[in-house]
Formats: sequence, structure tokens, C-alpha cells
Amino acid sequence: MSTDAETAAGTTSGIVAKMTLPTLTAMVVGGMVGAGVFSLPARFGVATGILGSLIAWAIAGAGMLMLAFVFQNLAIRKPDLDSGVFIYAKAGFGDYAGFNSAIGFWASAVAGNTFYWVFISATIGTFWDSFGDGDTVLAASVSTVGVWLFHILIARGVRDAAVINRIVTVFKILPILVFIVVLFVNFDAGVFRDNWTATGYGDLGNLNEQVRNTMIITTFVFLGIEGATVYSRYAKRREDVGKATVLGFLSVLSIFALVTLSSYSVMTQPQIADTRQPSMIGVFQYVVGDWGKVFISVAVIVSVLGAYLAWTLMAAEVMYIPSRNEDFPEFLGQENAHGTPITALVVTSLAVQGLLAATLILTDALNFMLDLCTSLALIPYFLAAAYALKLGLIGESYESVSPGTRRRETIFAGIATAYTLFLFDAAGLKFLLLSTVILAPATLLYVKARSERGRRIFSATEMALCVVIVAAGIIGAVGLWTGRITI
Repeated sequence: MSTDAETAAGTTSGIVAKMTLPTLTAMVVGGMVGAGVFSLPARFGVATGILGSLIAWAIAGAGMLMLAFVFQNLAIRKPDLDSGVFIYAKAGFGDYAGFNSAIGFWASAVAGNTFYWVFISATIGTFWDSFGDGDTVLAASVSTVGVWLFHILIARGVRDAAVINRIVTVFKILPILVFIVVLFVNFDAGVFRDNWTATGYGDLGNLNEQVRNTMIITTFVFLGIEGATVYSRYAKRREDVGKATVLGFLSVLSIFALVTLSSYSVMTQPQIADTRQPSMIGVFQYVVGDWGKVFISVAVIVSVLGAYLAWTLMAAEVMYIPSRNEDFPEFLGQENAHGTPITALVVTSLAVQGLLAATLILTDALNFMLDLCTSLALIPYFLAAAYALKLGLIGESYESVSPGTRRRETIFAGIATAYTLFLFDAAGLKFLLLSTVILAPATLLYVKARSERGRRIFSATEMALCVVIVAAGIIGAVGLWTGRITI
């Protein structure tokens, strides 16, 4: 006779049909094409000219492509590991590292989802001043309604939400392509030439500083590259997971780079830098007139709501799977009649609600949530890349492949690991400390989960890691309290 857990799992597999390559690819594209693309012109405009942007996209593209290859290769080498972002860290470095990877990913998704609602409100604020930059009481109230409407939609079933995401992905890509084509049709060679280094417009710093100042935004817009990996347990064919990751990444990289370059072809760097966020609205309006403001604003709202849906799904999954693997407390593994991880979904929605309330006191809610989201995502990305590197170095899972394949995949993993370490440096100490402010108290969930199953809580190495995280969390909390860390 089946247990309740087995019955629930059977219900999930029955209701959630297996995802095909197009659907998995749409999950990747839908996760990455959200709010970030609409903020690219001004975020790049304040930091660099065309040359710096090309170098930044080359570095970010190469680094994230290596990370895409890491997820692709791990899906092949370790086909038994599902919910990749969490499980790869656990398999490579132990239960506590896996727990922190899962919490980091989940907290990143929560911060990102809060950013999405602030971004939508800021977009509406271009028409109604009462929404401000997305950080007013009215903006928070409207966003709260949105959070719980989406909660109800997702609670009805993961498959329904995934299908909706696939449809939304198509409709949000089309306006971006229109933006790119229209701007290049209006290409101004003189403006493009002056924007090449933008040195005539003021001091942006040397080229190295310019590129460095764009790294966080280039990382943010690529968050979601692991979308297909998170849903690997729903894939119709396991090999589709890796294909969807690479296909989705290359498609999105092309779109992002063209949005940036097309903006430099019609407006000077100072004009782009001064454009109100979402800056794609102002750039398009500058070229086509007032109708462009409405056109891109609608695209922003559709795109961001689609991304919010995808990221809420991923956040719930990354709380649900660790619970089923005995790394999170049991209550987070509960499902409803539709096979939705309902408790994890409730916790996720409540966390977004809490951060929405925090936007009322933040100095710059939009950029704070963006940077916090990116910094937290670096934890699972680094651990996944490091695990792939470890496999290549020790030869595990490479017994039946050629030495050349092992060598190539190890090099890819090494580059991805180095790239994520570089991003930690680019993020800065402030956001690293803020990340530990979240990770330190979350350790209580790990302790509870281990205690529930009667398992040893920490090994000696894990205890040392816990001490480092808690100490950094205390330093971060004291910094917030004293004002040395400003938010």
C-alpha cells in the first residue's frame, strides 16, 4: 500500500506531463528575458560606451556560455541528479553546502521577484506619478495583489503555469525584436561613432573600470540559465535539458547584445544614461514618438509577469526538492491536490511580500533588489561549476568517454568556476555580507531538518563553514544596524 508521499508523487507525475525541448527552452528564455533587458540601455549608458559594452558582453557571454555547458555536461554525466542547482552542490561538497546552494538560489529568486514588481510599478509610474519609482505605498499595495493572484494560479498546477509561460515568452520576445529592428533602421552613423568610446562626453573611467561596472547587470540578465536544469525531472528526454540550456542562452545573448548596440546607434551616451528606467521605453519613444512609450510599457509588463511566473515556479521547486531529499524540514515538501509544492509556494509568496514592504524604506529599491538577487545567485552557480570541475579532475563519470572529451569539459568547468569567482569580486563586499545575513539564520532550517531525521547535524568541515557564515552574517547585521552598510 502506498504512503501519502508516494501517492502525492504519483499525482504530480500524472498531472505534470513531460516537457519537450521547446517547452524547456521556453523555461530558460522565459526565466532570463524578464525585467533586465528593458533596463539595459541606461545601465550600460551610465558605465561605458560601445567598445566597453562589446567587451563586457564578450566576457559575460563567454563566462555564462561556459556555465551553460556546465549544466549541459552535468545533465549528461549525472542523469540521476534532479533539481540541478541544489543537488550538484550537495553531491560535490556535502549536505550543508547543498543546503546553502538551495537557500541562495531561493533567496535570489525572492529578491528577483520583488525586483519584478518594483519594475512593473516603476513602468506604471511613467504614466501615473503616484506609483513613483515603484517604491510608494500604492505601488506596494498593487504589487501585493499581484503576488497573491499569481500564487493562486500556480497553486492550480505547475503544468498549467509552465504552458502559460511558454505562450507569454513568445509574446514578450516580439516587441523586443521590433525595438531592435526599428532602432537599426534609424541608425545614425555619427552618433554611433561618437559613442564608440564615449570619451568626449565625460570621465567614465578607464576601459577596465567601464567593463567592471557592467558585470553585475550582465549577470542579472542571464539569471535563469539553469531553468531547464531545475525542471529536469519533468523532461520528456533527459538530453533535452542540456540542449535547452545552450539554445536558450545563445538566443538570449544575441537579443541582449543587440538591444545595447541598437540603443547606442540612435542616442548619445549621456542621453541614454539620463533615461528613466525602464530605459528601453525612453529610447524607443525618442525614435518613434509617444506611441513607443505605450508599446514598450505593455511589453515590459507582459515580459516581467512571465518572468515572475517562471521564477516563482523555480523558487518553489528548490524548496520542495531539498525537503524530499531530507535537507529541508518536512513541512516544505507538502503538495496539494494539483501536485503543486504548496507549502514551499506559500513561503515564497510570503517572502516576496516581506521584501515588498521593505521597499518602502529602501533608498533605491530597484537597484538594491537587482544587486541582491545577483549576489545570492552566485552561490549556487559557483558550487555547480566547482562540482563539474571536481568531476573532471578526478575522472568520476568519465570512465566510458574519450580523454579529449574529459579534458574539454574540465576546461569549460574551470573557466566557469573562475568566472563566478570574478563575479563575487565584482559584486563587492557589501552584498556578500548581506547574503550571509540571509544564510546564517536559514541554517536553523538545516538543523531542524537534520534533527527531524535523527541525522548528524554537522561534520567538522561543515561546522567550520557554518562558523564562517554566521560570523559574516553577524558582521553584516552589525553593519546594517550601525549604518556602515547602507540599503
